[in-house]
Amino acid sequence: MTGTLLRCISPVDGSVYAERMALPDAGRAAARAARAAQPGWATRPLSERRDLVLAGVARLGEMTDEVVPELAWQMGRPVRYGGEFGGVDERATYMAGIAEAALAPIRVEDSAAFRRRIDRVPLGVVLVVAPWNYPYMTAINTVAPALIAGNTVLLKHATQTLLVGERMARAFHEAGVPEDVFANVFLDHDTTSALIAGRAVDAVNFTGSVGGGQAMERAAAGTFIPVATELGGKDPAYVMEDADVARAAEVLVDGAMFNAGQCCCGIERIYVHARHYDAFLDAARSIVEGYKLGNPLDEATTLGPMAHVRFARVVRQQVDAALAAGATGLIDPALFPADDGGAYLAPQILTGVTHDMDIMREETFGPAVGVMRVESDAEALALMNDSRYGLTASLWTGDFDRAERLAARLETGTVFVNRADYLDPALCWTGCKDTGRGAGLSVLGYHALTRPKSLHFRA
Repeated sequence: MTGTLLRCISPVDGSVYAERMALPDAGRAAARAARAAQPGWATRPLSERRDLVLAGVARLGEMTDEVVPELAWQMGRPVRYGGEFGGVDERATYMAGIAEAALAPIRVEDSAAFRRRIDRVPLGVVLVVAPWNYPYMTAINTVAPALIAGNTVLLKHATQTLLVGERMARAFHEAGVPEDVFANVFLDHDTTSALIAGRAVDAVNFTGSVGGGQAMERAAAGTFIPVATELGGKDPAYVMEDADVARAAEVLVDGAMFNAGQCCCGIERIYVHARHYDAFLDAARSIVEGYKLGNPLDEATTLGPMAHVRFARVVRQQVDAALAAGATGLIDPALFPADDGGAYLAPQILTGVTHDMDIMREETFGPAVGVMRVESDAEALALMNDSRYGLTASLWTGDFDRAERLAARLETGTVFVNRADYLDPALCWTGCKDTGRGAGLSVLGYHALTRPKSLHFRA
């Protein structure tokens, strides 16, 4: 049987950490099994499906000691930050808690003459294509509500985090979720496209690159299969003249640099009112200069390598191009001797940047951020909206009414005020423009994973 070899190259030392074969026949068989199992799973009581999902999440939490070093080896996150179970548990628990209300029928009439209502019914087989940067949390956003709603799920994980899907499936199976209800699959691009185009699945949830999202939509063209996407981002922040500048610097620098800058809603560009510009830069530089770049398996490391050399190469190219065009690097790379020109990359804060530079326009997804001085809300708003992406934006002010006025005009999926880089499971996770479209978590997350079915009964 022919297939494609999938290989995870560890950013820790460049070694091959894991290999798996993507076998087209195995992928098709998993889709058929999920299709056959879905009606039976959907007829189980909602409470039973919910309890089994929560048991799977709890079992996953028991694996933390194994998961944390695996993540360090696969994608470079320092072990000092632990795994992702806190976020996984928070999101799954919230979605389980609202399931009954979110999936409840809308009752229009229940009389002796008529019974009229709108039910929410599962879509069928949901394909979740998850990314490597927060591999457990991004997957659980869809896996948990999809299963609770009565769908069966195929999970295809990124090659960089090859073992995560296996780990999740094992935890759920050990907790009692049937193997054909939730299956981890190894798929190459052609097989993934073929499954979608052939309607082997009923919905797709994809988190990844803009190009990847376009490929998913092309595969689904004409099938009417819904494709929910969270793609690129260039999330901005605006620090106003009435902001707590020290707190803003602390949160925004962390939002830009945590996980080596590899966060979907990480801060990628910062606009600071002239009144606070110098103070903000001083605070930001002090924070970054305190980081320790190194082996993620070392408890002292606060900044690990990027997940792959090619990702680091993009960041280096953006930074070098900005410097060549007149920008200034605030951070001396010599402070980070572990920078090896490969996956280990020194962090950088750039000033003197403009929107003619890729560092302020294209997704960086690494530990580098540009900072610009602004004089007014109007200037900041125009710059924040000057992007082909729209996932989150962060405003810093003591005036909520002012923030509300700006938020109404920001072209983005989520607006934060006095915080950043956080996913609230009670709120809809969504984007606009080239970030894609979809509705994750919240009540709307359930609506995206089910369809309305109207019933009109006459006596």
